[in-house]
Amino acid sequence: MDAAQRAVYEKIVSGPRGKIQGPLRAVLHNAELADRWQALGALLRYGTSLPPRLSEIAILVTGRACRSPFEWYAHRLEGEKAGIEPLIIDALLAQTKPPGMSDDDARVWRYAVELNRDKSVSDATYAAVLQRFGERTVVELTALIGYYTMVAMTLNCHEIPLPEGVQPAFPLPQHEALR
Repeated sequence: MDAAQRAVYEKIVSGPRGKIQGPLRAVLHNAELADRWQALGALLRYGTSLPPRLSEIAILVTGRACRSPFEWYAHRLEGEKAGIEPLIIDALLAQTKPPGMSDDDARVWRYAVELNRDKSVSDATYAAVLQRFGERTVVELTALIGYYTMVAMTLNCHEIPLPEGVQPAFPLPQHEALR
């Protein structure tokens, strides 16, 4: 690492992440990009009005929709820590509507599913999230999903490996048979 890369590395490992993993391993090749990336990621992960459970539901939906095994692996663990029940996690993996969600869980799930699938959300879905959480949270939720889409694409393209001994929950898109 050059001096600029080392400075960003030190900033990241001394912050809430505590280590460099995932997409930052690739992005660190450009120190300025890595620094801005980690700052945006820290804000969206740790500094929004969304509680961790709802953030993790949106991230898991996004990781699965983007077919990113690393993102799924990392955020499944975070989702469990945030109290997401195994039945809900299993349904997110299967890309089916999870059973037993709270109203807040369901609003965020629907928003994330629609945004990933349709690249926008229906008026009804937008209105439901806006009415429940307010404008700031709708903006933060949209940015969170967009950010983790960028993360997933970076993880996938650069084939950032899972920790040794961890099996992927599903294959990378480029490793699936051509249809």
